[in-house]
Amino acid sequence: MSTYQRWSRGLVWLCAIVVISCGGNNPIAPSNQPEVANNRDNFQFQASNLMRTTQTLSYAWENTGASANVNQSGQISSGTATLTIRTPTGADVYTRDLSTTGTFTTSPGAAGNWRIEVRLENVTGTLNFRVQKP
Repeated sequence: MSTYQRWSRGLVWLCAIVVISCGGNNPIAPSNQPEVANNRDNFQFQASNLMRTTQTLSYAWENTGASANVNQSGQISSGTATLTIRTPTGADVYTRDLSTTGTFTTSPGAAGNWRIEVRLENVTGTLNFRVQKP
């Protein structure tokens, strides 16, 4: 067996081990009853019965104000779910773990198309949050 063949076989095994150890990404599906309402000054997101979901979702959201109120009310039993909100210039004005519930306020930023990013890593549970102009 040539060096190239051994190297290729080793690379295939390494990739297989990484895929098996990481598990599937199990993205959000219709069975999770996802609901996204993306309206000017009001964004809402919900997904139920997530099981070891790993996925990153990103949305452009129009905010005519300089800040936003964020209400988080999901129930996450395992994994990490992070909500990040950025202004039109890309400045982070909010980052919080979605396992924390309550109402919070973003830092100030410019009005315009904000970016809402939901990063899920092996999440089991229900996500529910709302972002609104005050």
